[in-house]
Amino acid sequence: MIRKSQNDVSNYQRTSWFFYNSHIRSAFFQIITLLLVVGLIIWISKNVYVNLLRINIASGFGFLKNRSGFDIDQTLIPYTSNSSYFRALVVGFLNTLTVTAISIIPATLIGLFVGIGRLSSNKLVSWICRIYVEIFRNIPPLLVIFFCYKCILSVLPNPRSSIILPLHIYINNRGISFPKPILYAGFETITLSILAGLLMSFFIVKFSQKYHDKTGKNIPSFYISMLFIIALPIGTFIFIGCPIDFDFPRVTRFNLTGGLSVGPEFISLNFALSFYTASFISEIFRSGIVSISKGQLEAAISLGLRQSQINRFILIPQAIKVIIPPLTSQYLNLLKNSSLAVAIGFADLVSVGGTILNQTGQAIEIVAIWISVYLSLSIMISLFMNWFNKKVALVEK
Repeated sequence: MIRKSQNDVSNYQRTSWFFYNSHIRSAFFQIITLLLVVGLIIWISKNVYVNLLRINIASGFGFLKNRSGFDIDQTLIPYTSNSSYFRALVVGFLNTLTVTAISIIPATLIGLFVGIGRLSSNKLVSWICRIYVEIFRNIPPLLVIFFCYKCILSVLPNPRSSIILPLHIYINNRGISFPKPILYAGFETITLSILAGLLMSFFIVKFSQKYHDKTGKNIPSFYISMLFIIALPIGTFIFIGCPIDFDFPRVTRFNLTGGLSVGPEFISLNFALSFYTASFISEIFRSGIVSISKGQLEAAISLGLRQSQINRFILIPQAIKVIIPPLTSQYLNLLKNSSLAVAIGFADLVSVGGTILNQTGQAIEIVAIWISVYLSLSIMISLFMNWFNKKVALVEK
């Protein structure tokens, strides 16, 4: 009996050691979870494959080589209805990328000025900025897009009564038309001269900063940089001649011909995304400025600095160090909100993909492309903003 009880105790100890060891227990449950996930994926894949066979839809991405058969109004690359589905998706991707990249700039600038306006001692300015923020932050972005689109269509005149601006720019309810540049041989040299001027200005600014740190003296780096950026391309232009011409828009009976045109969908989408996202960015800037010690603001005032100098040299440089992480989230939101362009007929990636889905029935492949593209763009934005955040991050000793 004693020997049997000793065996039972030893077996219990071995069993308890297995269940009460945290590492073994953690590995056991992770393996079980992994098996369940793999089994679920296999089950879903099998059902999808069987259902696709039942309705005679071939799986895979081979359909991307087929002829698209539909037109796209606004394209950055040559495209016709005879182009492939793949090229149509590339057009939609470039449109999405363009809308996002262009909207980020005014959204950031508007957010900066509104954020500073919220903290203004002028009650009227602060009140107006607060109303703007409260209105746009509490309206769905889709309604903002619809509002901007309808305003542009209803306020602007028809093409025959276009608003004519200098440099042959026409504005009407069909968009903005402006001269189209026609490039000839030799324009590459001017492009290289512009890049060389930008590179020289970069090194001049870096040198002026180091010179100021060592001697305390300032170099007019801005004017020297502008001299290189402007004078170098102009000198190249004079030396090699005029390798560029323009196709100007012309008013016809019902529309404008010639030149380049940007449709009202693109313009209204940029306005909507910029103003909507700026309402959130303004609060990020405001909170970043408020986080700075009041003692620094009082010291700047005691030195006799103007408010513009305080914002430029003290508040904004320090606030930028703490607003980058939340600012990244707003840039990602702007990218995702650009998919609402389908509501007003702008040919972004979602709109083009939806048309292809309706024609081919390749729902899984199209959705996979959407997920891959938006995920890749989000990761690239996050990586860039993380790199920029490390460049300007506060260094604590």
